[in-house]
Amino acid sequence: MTFGTKSKNSVLYHLLVGGLALVMIYPILWLAASSLKPNHEIFANAYSLIPSRLEFSNYVSGWNGFAGTTFATFFKNSFIIVIWSTVGAVASSALVAYGFARIRFKGKGFWFGCLMMTMMLPHDVTVIPQYVMFAKLGWLSSFKPIIVPSFFAMPFFVFLMMQFIRTIPPELDEAAKMDGCSKFSIFFRVVLPLITPALVTSTIFSFYWKWDDFYNPLLYLNKPEMYPVSLALKLFLDAESVNNWGGMFAMATLSLLPIVIVFFIFQKYIVEGISTSGLKG
Repeated sequence: MTFGTKSKNSVLYHLLVGGLALVMIYPILWLAASSLKPNHEIFANAYSLIPSRLEFSNYVSGWNGFAGTTFATFFKNSFIIVIWSTVGAVASSALVAYGFARIRFKGKGFWFGCLMMTMMLPHDVTVIPQYVMFAKLGWLSSFKPIIVPSFFAMPFFVFLMMQFIRTIPPELDEAAKMDGCSKFSIFFRVVLPLITPALVTSTIFSFYWKWDDFYNPLLYLNKPEMYPVSLALKLFLDAESVNNWGGMFAMATLSLLPIVIVFFIFQKYIVEGISTSGLKG
């Protein structure tokens, strides 16, 4: 009797979870299916996931891009922004986290509080001051306003890495000092190898956020050949002509591939990085 009850509960649980998973993944399935539909059929038969015929020409027309600029350029721009921003955010955040977690200095608690408070600061508050600053530096219409700020640490990553560093026994630092290691040597030889899950988790989050970023490229980039994928997709919509929905959905489907690939390769680090970060305060 007990076994039967557990079996029913298990079946109900999997049905519920499967149903929720289907609801959540349906928009992605619809996007992929619409990328293979003729343009006139996409919204005429919106609820169907099965095209009347496979329209692979959507991928060709979408990849051709606009005004001689193909989506290869847009993907290249996205990877330039994402890779440099991710390297800067993870490297600088790890260094700052090490400083707060291991080095004693005057006012450490105050400065750490200020760092954490910036997480609660709305992005809209900083838009105008940052734009004015970057304009005076002559950085507009370049990747610098999007990439350079990442090299000054991100509070969420700092907090995440600090929790990992605090789980490392201080005795390891003392042993390294006895061997003649400086603070930087301890950071590179002892700390970094032991916080790999936090580094990978921060890398994945930074990759996601920068890849999906639409607002900053829209604000700072004014040349179409410099657009990343997130902004280039908007070019498919033209109020004065027929919108190429098929091409836009085809390129939107391709734009999901890097994110999906990164997630499936490093998904175990996401769980480990988030769960372990709260083991020791």
